[in-house]
Amino acid sequence: MTVLIHHNPDCGTSRNVLSIIRAAGENPVIIEYLDTGWTRPQLLGLFAAADLTPRSALRVSNSPAEALGLLDPATSEETLIEAMLAHPVLVNRPIVCTPRGTRLCRPSETVLDLLDTLPPGPFAREDGSLLIDAEGNRCV
Repeated sequence: MTVLIHHNPDCGTSRNVLSIIRAAGENPVIIEYLDTGWTRPQLLGLFAAADLTPRSALRVSNSPAEALGLLDPATSEETLIEAMLAHPVLVNRPIVCTPRGTRLCRPSETVLDLLDTLPPGPFAREDGSLLIDAEGNRCV
């Protein structure tokens, strides 16, 4: 199975998701989108595949969204997309693509639904909270 993750290594949730993917035995393609940026077709394709709108994919915390005036509900989707192209950090992360689907994986355990195999347990997030118990059962 090919797994692709749009990843920010400075984000704890993104690191958790990457760790889960690797623990499940996958060697994902990692796209550090803050370095590569986005293209309009790429963003629109990801949003369509993940059933997201630009507004639902907008990262509000730790981003320039408020300073750029993007939190106003009257802000158009086109304006949001243009801002995301200019400021890649405005797109919430991580977005994971597998043959089972594409999702914004927040919270991190969302990625478990996209994997063919769960990581062996026990498996915990960076914060120590258990995702998979010693018997291999999901805890969340």
